[in-house]
Amino acid sequence: MSLVITEMKNRTGVITLNNPPKLNALCKELIDDLIAGLNQIKEQDARCVILRAPAGCKVFSAGHDISELPKGSRDPLSYQDPLRRGVRAIQSFPGPVIAMVEGSVWGGAFELVMSCDMIFAADTSTFAMTPANLGVAYDIVGIHNLIRDCSLHVIKEMLFTAKPVSAERALQTGIVNRTFPAAELEAAVMEIAELISVKAPLSIALIKEELRALNEANPLTPDEFERLQGLRRVVYDSDDAKEGIAAFFEKRKPVFAGK
Repeated sequence: MSLVITEMKNRTGVITLNNPPKLNALCKELIDDLIAGLNQIKEQDARCVILRAPAGCKVFSAGHDISELPKGSRDPLSYQDPLRRGVRAIQSFPGPVIAMVEGSVWGGAFELVMSCDMIFAADTSTFAMTPANLGVAYDIVGIHNLIRDCSLHVIKEMLFTAKPVSAERALQTGIVNRTFPAAELEAAVMEIAELISVKAPLSIALIKEELRALNEANPLTPDEFERLQGLRRVVYDSDDAKEGIAAFFEKRKPVFAGK
């Protein structure tokens, strides 16, 4: 059974995360289904895509499936990690991908949402970035995806504290485009998607790719990249990383020693 529901509404594709028992955690199977859904919608000549969770949900997505993170001394967020593949699929889709957020968004799911072209949220939604709760060595590309579209100071606060940000503050700081009461969210987002769907698709595809290329035009020297990767290896080899994951599964507060 697919962990996403894919459907077409006129020229708009709708992908609904559909694994409520796991709080739509971004496991490999769900990401594979998400990518398959995007490919299916592309073949149906969709002009726009809406990424959502079921109406009325309390959790949009709990983020990474922690059970799939490697237990040994291996990069937890490599190039072929499910989240990395999902983000690239959204960014490379030729039409706009709109995140329609209801409920809370946690960890890697926040990056997945931020990789979308626009974000519209229910006014009760919250957003949290939580690698510091787990001792996870978040990757360079993922951090870059966060800071492209939001104030650096706000992203630092979210990463350093792991405290959820309200929809109101997300709107004030540019994380989301607009907020709506939950009962009005779907109709409002469908209206925006339908407006986009009657515009020139080749022009929009070009503009999306130009914006992506310009946003990523931040050169990083090979030496600096290797230095940062070395720092990441210190983190994912650390006792703190083991403690964070263990505490998560044992449902207790972690005790980090900085070692």
